[in-house]
Amino acid sequence: MKKSTLGLAVIAAFPMFSSVQVLAAEDSAQAIEKIQVTGSRIKRADMETASPVTIIGADDIAASGAVSVDSVLQKMTATGGAMTNPGINNGSGGNASIDLRGLGSPRTLVLVNGRRMINSGTGAASTVDLNTIPVSMIKHIEVLKDGASAVYGTDAVAGVVNIILKDNFEGLDLNVKSAITTEGDADETSFDITMGGNFGRGNVVIGLQYTDRGDASQADRSFSDCPLTEDGDGSAPYCSGSSYTPNGHVWSGDESLQGQADNGWHDYDKNIDAYNYSQSSYLYTPMRRLNLTGIGSFDLTDDTRLYSEFTYSKRWSEQQLAAQPVWFDFDYAEWMGDSLIDQNISYGDEISYGRRMVDTGTRDSSQVVDTVRSVIGAKGYLDNGLDWDTSVIFGRNDSVDRLSNLHNMGSIQSEIEAGNFNPLSQSSWSSSSFSDYVYTEQNSGGSQLFMITAALSGELMEVPAGFVGFAAGLERREEKAWYTPDSITSQGLANDPRVDATSGRFDVNEAYLELAIPLVADAYLAQNVELSAAIRAFDYSTFGSDETWKLGLTWRVNDELMLRGVRSTAFRAPTVAELYSGDSPSYEQVNFPGAQDQAEVTVGGNDQLTPELADTVTVGVVYEPEWFEGFSMTLDYYDIEIENAIATVNNQYIVDSCLASDGSLANQSTALCSSANIDFNQSTGRIAFNNQLQNVGYEQTKGYDLNLNYKFDLAGLAWNTSLDVTYLDEYTVDVIESSIDYAGLITSGIGGYADVKANFELDVKGDAWSANYKARYIAGMDSYSCLGKESTCYAPTTPSVVYHDVSGSYFISDMVSLTAGVNNLFDKQPPYYSGNNDSNTDPYTYDVLGRRVFAGVNVKF
Repeated sequence: MKKSTLGLAVIAAFPMFSSVQVLAAEDSAQAIEKIQVTGSRIKRADMETASPVTIIGADDIAASGAVSVDSVLQKMTATGGAMTNPGINNGSGGNASIDLRGLGSPRTLVLVNGRRMINSGTGAASTVDLNTIPVSMIKHIEVLKDGASAVYGTDAVAGVVNIILKDNFEGLDLNVKSAITTEGDADETSFDITMGGNFGRGNVVIGLQYTDRGDASQADRSFSDCPLTEDGDGSAPYCSGSSYTPNGHVWSGDESLQGQADNGWHDYDKNIDAYNYSQSSYLYTPMRRLNLTGIGSFDLTDDTRLYSEFTYSKRWSEQQLAAQPVWFDFDYAEWMGDSLIDQNISYGDEISYGRRMVDTGTRDSSQVVDTVRSVIGAKGYLDNGLDWDTSVIFGRNDSVDRLSNLHNMGSIQSEIEAGNFNPLSQSSWSSSSFSDYVYTEQNSGGSQLFMITAALSGELMEVPAGFVGFAAGLERREEKAWYTPDSITSQGLANDPRVDATSGRFDVNEAYLELAIPLVADAYLAQNVELSAAIRAFDYSTFGSDETWKLGLTWRVNDELMLRGVRSTAFRAPTVAELYSGDSPSYEQVNFPGAQDQAEVTVGGNDQLTPELADTVTVGVVYEPEWFEGFSMTLDYYDIEIENAIATVNNQYIVDSCLASDGSLANQSTALCSSANIDFNQSTGRIAFNNQLQNVGYEQTKGYDLNLNYKFDLAGLAWNTSLDVTYLDEYTVDVIESSIDYAGLITSGIGGYADVKANFELDVKGDAWSANYKARYIAGMDSYSCLGKESTCYAPTTPSVVYHDVSGSYFISDMVSLTAGVNNLFDKQPPYYSGNNDSNTDPYTYDVLGRRVFAGVNVKF
């Protein structure tokens, strides 16, 4: 049955419903072609909707040499903050994430074929691990840079990444790819095969991809081979490291002593004694990954189609850190010998002892993660021309993570207290006598998703300007997650304090309605004016019911110019991990007179959390001048305001608020200090306090997105140029009385927020070849650690950075093609900045590998 252009435009605006069409009649096929216009390679070409959309096609992915989708998405100008990637060695768990607008990965919703993806990764995951998405099966990616909770539900605060997989595929597609740096490390090999065929009224597509990624060491790059330290006077940094050193380190009163191999001690000198942990740490983490995909459809009748999707991924990933630092407190006793007596320490004094366990080896983390997702559904037409779609989604993620060469300090502490283990004697720590205290920590976790959906869409009625389109639906979703820590860790017998288990679930019932109402058609300066509206009501088992809404307007002035705008509310419900995560220790940097530089902070979930609430505004213009054929431009302004944000209080703020200048407790009658339960051991200098999640934050980000695109023919070749620019005007985060505008700042732990990011691309195609050039610009940023004290920092800012990538393809025949390229062509090294993150730079923001070459062959049958 033929569908009107307007009705199709409504569905095109919401990719979730684009799959409702059935390939039955010629008219339907023509309609689907219109809906899928956003799947072309022309980015930002969705001129039918009020919201800005970026399209990334399969050819774009191939030209980058990427074998993982994160390496493509994380280079978008609209991303920022702390996106986990292979360059994150400490704490990534092997995951890969996307973070639109730098608002945090949990605020970006990831869909596959318009449907929710299972949260995945290690532990009780709260985000989607992009490693579960097979690059070889991607048809294109649609990135909606607007709040979309009224359409998709929770998490769609910063935007939506909708990954569309290949379907209705016939033939065989085989790819072999390989990459390596010019330093000879971080080698990567990928093999994938996609097979598809028709059988009667159906089609089946099967895909397999296997990837093997090698490692690189921080020791093999000049910028990261030693941790750099500054003296705080603006002088140049120097090689230093950790105060937890081989042979031990003692803190007691005003004394800070370094142990010696002969059982002697001397005053600790950070210029000489600090331990270089970079020599044993990965710069780029290894991984092996297997992805299996199956997509099928069968036309039961001319108006009804059955469909199914199945994805399975298995990941083996690793990280490597320097040998474990261990520490514990005890009273100096006579049986421990007199080696400290000459160092102004007396028997009975309290001692804090730290040591780097180099004799037992590096800390080796590994993860094995299995993720499965299946969809079974049916869709089609009713006799009145309406489209219907119903589906059942099930997903499950299971993980086991191990950390080897840890030490059972609970047992050693007991041995010290019993007088059977002398920590001040070097012989006590020899690997032969210490082996009984070494263990491998093993934790397990997972998450599960079950979802039932039913949708109806089509044309509701005819009005003078056209047809009113609508989409409505019901959804029920159940989620649960869990995390079981190692038994030694959960009992508090490890070096770290005890870690509690996580376990919880919730369910939600939701209903939504969307309308597209044509207001004006074929009038002067109003070729088409359309109002779009959406509302979603939801009822959560954890906090109750509420609703969210969206209003949008598109004003097509003429064939050249369109104005658009959206005002909406969005929400993010707290995840199982945020609600029910067990308490665990985190060691965070703080500054306080007489205290160690790391405080023991207890973090964890809070079952009293309520949803984050957001107001979003997007206003833009689309311009395609007839006088400049092949050129198009979009310019959009965005403003996202989040209230009731789930956050932890700034650790330094807690210390400053809850400790008096003399180290005594302060402000204990306030809710903040009462819940923090801060403790300061002035003998050892150790600070400890609680800082669990709370609804205490407010965030606002605003800026502009500009896209210029020009396609033309010249010298018998097809050319395409594009320029994407994002300007971040403001990103303010308020928690309690702390307010920070991160726009233009780079941090030591949550990534960078460059105020200008730009991507330029030039693509040219001949009859049997194609070539591609990309330039990626990241503006210079100020170090957050140096704000207000720039003169004390050697590098209070980072320079602007530009990366250049080139690639090309040659088509030997219709069946065989070759692709090769170089990323980071000029081997740009990541910048150093004072207050840096890992590797003396920021791996969240910059390329840490340097020049990298890749090549591949594609065979099609």
